[in-house]
Amino acid sequence: MTDQPDELFPATRRALLHRIAVAQAEGRTPSLIAAVVRDGRLVWSGARSMIDGHAPTPGVQYRIGSLTKTFVAVLVLRLRDEGLLDLADPLERHLPGTPAGGATIAQLLAHSAGLAAETPGPWWERTDGSLRPALDDILEADAPLKHPAGRRHHYSNPGYALLGALVERLRGRPWGEVLRYEVLEPLGMDRTTLLPEHPHAGGFAVHPWADVMLPEPLTDTGLMAPAGQLWSTATDLARWAAFLAGGDEKVLAAATLAEMRRPAVGPESADWSGAYGLGLQLFRHEGRVLYGHTGSMPGFTAGLWISEADGLAALALSNATGGANTPLVAAELIALTAKHEPRLPEPWRPLPSVDEELLALTGPWYWGATAHALRLKADRVLELASLAGGGGRSSSFRPEPDGSWTGLDNYYAGETLRVVRAADGSVSHLDLGSFVLTREPYSPAPVIPGGVDPQGWRAG
Repeated sequence: MTDQPDELFPATRRALLHRIAVAQAEGRTPSLIAAVVRDGRLVWSGARSMIDGHAPTPGVQYRIGSLTKTFVAVLVLRLRDEGLLDLADPLERHLPGTPAGGATIAQLLAHSAGLAAETPGPWWERTDGSLRPALDDILEADAPLKHPAGRRHHYSNPGYALLGALVERLRGRPWGEVLRYEVLEPLGMDRTTLLPEHPHAGGFAVHPWADVMLPEPLTDTGLMAPAGQLWSTATDLARWAAFLAGGDEKVLAAATLAEMRRPAVGPESADWSGAYGLGLQLFRHEGRVLYGHTGSMPGFTAGLWISEADGLAALALSNATGGANTPLVAAELIALTAKHEPRLPEPWRPLPSVDEELLALTGPWYWGATAHALRLKADRVLELASLAGGGGRSSSFRPEPDGSWTGLDNYYAGETLRVVRAADGSVSHLDLGSFVLTREPYSPAPVIPGGVDPQGWRAG
């Protein structure tokens, strides 16, 4: 991702600046900085401050709180993609001796292990990590579970401390070092650190009933650091948003990132506004489904969201414990940019070449009497679209070396599509996970499971 902003229209820039100015003023935060990323490029950044003529630059560090969890999740998914663990593995298999050994790695990533939300003892966010010297100290040994594992989403900060310890065990060095060498350096994020480095913002609490401030403590949370320790900048987080949107083979493939943003546990209400994947939150806002994460630590709040449909991402950082709703600000920056400068579709272009045998497969196919259309896309991908008003199913399929195709999405995700040929070599039908698709409704009869009434179609 380039650090040089592309130009937005003046009206867009004004609308974005107005939104963060309102957030800083009404939220009574000493400072607020925000940025917008479009198609992987930083296109705007802006800031407001309580000091006239002085606002933080995109290179000033803020504490990002639970945005740290997205980084930890990427480290864990790297281990999975390398074959060093399976998400279905119990934690005990790789990190024995913790009170949560029966929880699976997937459950820890998705906050569905049923673990307590916080540590026992004093509030971990405002106290030194030396108060919790061992993993046994971050969970109650006799009652670590608050809910049955795998049944519901229950946010757990200690769960991510365990994931950080898991990374350390399998890599053989501190998780912060692993993060720097495996993720931050490859992505050029040299201003994201475990402890603040100059220049950085100071964290404050603002009195609820008076315009006065109180400095918040700067703590090293020790074993709890994977839950919310990191400091970062608008520039670095813009790079992180670009990575979460498109992936980077040096760090994690786009397909794995897509897996991370799928809801891992079903929503508890029909009108859900939020869900959680594998280290990524999902948030519904103004008709969009956004993914990313929120963050807060004493003295700081943060929000980062990505809209896949719009090719946009936005982030907002503040240095007050409460007040400015930075996650909402980030979501509204996406909405404002999309409103003022909607995404242009890619121009239609013909395929560079065509396989005549694949071209011959395109057109109408029937699952029984339900009409579908098969289309040929780039890279030999086949797209099956339902033409029925109800009951039809649609999916895309990627080609495999053996001549079959594998479903990529929707009902047929992971299922196999095969072309079945007659004795003379002509195409007889398509086999899709045992479903038979033919060129005519229920014809030819010999290939239809269960056969076809010999009297055929009839009226009345």
